[in-house]
Amino acid sequence: MLPFRLFERAIDPVTPPGTPAARWLGVPVPEEPPPKSLLGFYWYFARQARALFLLLFSAGLTVALLDLLIPIFVGRVVGLLEQHGPARIWADAGWTLAGMAAVLLVCRPIAILAQNLVTQQAIIPAVTGMIRWQSHWQVIRQGWSFFQEDFAGRIANRVMQGGPALRESVVQSVNAVWYILVYGTGAVLVLASTDWRLAIPILVWFALYATLLRLIVPRMRDRARKASEARSLLTGRVVDSYTNIVTVKLFARAAQEDAWVREAVQGLNEKFAAQTRLVTLNGLLLSTLNASMLTATAGMAIWLWSRGEIPLAMVAAALPMAWQIANISGWVAFNVAGIFENIGTVQEAMGSIAVPPTAPDPPDAKPIAVPRGEIRFDQVRFGYGREAGVLEGFDLTVAPGERVGLVGHSGAGKTTAINLLLRFFTPEEGRILVDGQDIATVTQESLRGAIGVVTQDTALLHRSILENIRYGRPDATLTEVEEAARRAEAHDFIMDLADWRGRTGYDAHVGERGVKLSGGQRQRVAIARVLLKDAPILVLDEATSALDSEVEAAIQESLERLMAGKTVIAVAHRLSTLARMDRLVVLSQGRVAEAGTHAELLARDGVYAKLWKRQSGGFIGE
Repeated sequence: MLPFRLFERAIDPVTPPGTPAARWLGVPVPEEPPPKSLLGFYWYFARQARALFLLLFSAGLTVALLDLLIPIFVGRVVGLLEQHGPARIWADAGWTLAGMAAVLLVCRPIAILAQNLVTQQAIIPAVTGMIRWQSHWQVIRQGWSFFQEDFAGRIANRVMQGGPALRESVVQSVNAVWYILVYGTGAVLVLASTDWRLAIPILVWFALYATLLRLIVPRMRDRARKASEARSLLTGRVVDSYTNIVTVKLFARAAQEDAWVREAVQGLNEKFAAQTRLVTLNGLLLSTLNASMLTATAGMAIWLWSRGEIPLAMVAAALPMAWQIANISGWVAFNVAGIFENIGTVQEAMGSIAVPPTAPDPPDAKPIAVPRGEIRFDQVRFGYGREAGVLEGFDLTVAPGERVGLVGHSGAGKTTAINLLLRFFTPEEGRILVDGQDIATVTQESLRGAIGVVTQDTALLHRSILENIRYGRPDATLTEVEEAARRAEAHDFIMDLADWRGRTGYDAHVGERGVKLSGGQRQRVAIARVLLKDAPILVLDEATSALDSEVEAAIQESLERLMAGKTVIAVAHRLSTLARMDRLVVLSQGRVAEAGTHAELLARDGVYAKLWKRQSGGFIGE
């Protein structure tokens, strides 16, 4: 239906930065993260859909005004019946009654329809999706260290819960404001216009109601935030247990995980109980306050009528008006509790979303150009913030097309050097150049796009084999994907795969982090992915560590073809893997201790020769 589609398409929730998400009064989606202030965080998202919120504001006002008319109509009907009697009511007041019926039968449903179209068709699905999408867009561009410092489950929970919490608190605030202003002000004006004493119970109620909200609401907000933090912690712990389920099973630590999660459940229960305690107390106080206001209004109206100072019609209007205010106040109080519960959730979500980039590109960063592939580490120092650096004055130049193997004990700095090259971390001193370009001045996306990496800890996406290999080059054809798999000696085992949904071959899904595949199979898929990427610089960090000797020998020829014409940096404890490199660089205490070919280093009888002699089964002894 057209009205539904009009509102459902008012916002594209997944609009990329730089273009407006909303069709009406939209502003471009910003690239910078939301501000850390609560109001700024709200406005960051609300302004992108401000036309919808203005419509909601107008529709809410209209519905509140029409609802205010209901008790007035009741009093009017009683007055007309009293005035005209059964014989003349239709002749004398028929059009008046028809007009009131038209307002209730036509105008009010249309206003409610407009309110629901804005809320249900546009704001709830699209604004929620927009907030989640933009939150994810910001989070996934954080540096590696950002994710090392927190639970993945907690970050995901904040992204998922922040959207609906922000949306609901804004919608509830808009509705609550209008109902309070329209009903309260309207009731006081209507009743006071007949006799000012009729408005006294409502005015007193307003003062006490405001005091109640002032005392309860801030405490409710703080307790809601603490409950939200406890919920995110619980989610993080549960997801952490599930993600590492193999470790849990291997060490038979289900009971230990129970205790870890139970502690978080108990913490959430305590925080949630403290929050709901306030809700219950607020309900008791409010119901008592409302009953007092209703009784006082009824008593005042009946007393004034008995003295002949107001007509019966006003008594008939005053009682439902007071009752309606009592009901609305309960609704508003409930919504205020919900508003501040959601504000607490939003405040907690801001801990992951309103965060400046941990490893931003410089403002004038440009894409890197790698025509040759020369790599140069120039007096690099890095120690993860510690005084004793892992790398100290590290100097290394890798010529275009040269294949260099990094050798050294664990902790010598081999993987650290690779992480610095990939800009997962920034050197504390010195610089790294690729074809003369300081990598600190180029975009990270372009830098990593120019480097193919196969790591020791290979984790695949919980998607199909085809999607995992094609991750190296999304526009690759199926033929190109299959060719890369063959070169990585992976095609045969892929064709034998089947998942629990009956998908086979390249369509089979590999499970979370690729758990359905063996270590060697995951590594071969990862190698196929890098083969397909075909980047000018290649990094092999224990790339064949999960392969047995027979499989490793089978793919060495493919690796040789892959490395041809590329600049290669390889790390391996199995020194036989590196023996055919053009040059081996031995790291010791954060510096280059030796460099040369395998034969030259053995002849030198230095650090490398000792490592070679101490190998057991082809690995460096610790």
